[in-house]
Amino acid sequence: MRYYAEEALGMLETVGMVPALEACDKMLKAADVELISYENVGSTLVTIMIKGDVAAVTASVKAGAEAAEAIGKLTATKVIPRPIKPIGDIVSIYDVDEL
Repeated sequence: MRYYAEEALGMLETVGMVPALEACDKMLKAADVELISYENVGSTLVTIMIKGDVAAVTASVKAGAEAAEAIGKLTATKVIPRPIKPIGDIVSIYDVDEL
């Protein structure tokens, strides 16, 4: 279980894997953030989750959203600054480091 006390959680959701991968690439290059996980959530929806400081996550999600919209369909984005422990526990289930 992870706790993101001083970090932000950033999420981006697309229709299809190709725009998700493009967004993920841009997100990781745009700022000093770490990929937490990705998840295929059904109906071809793919969610990318990242963490880092609030400013970096905000910039990263913005860059990823622009990239995804340029080649596909972006369905949602969200940045949660300093999420509470239960949120970190939920996200840790999908942590790429735990696979």
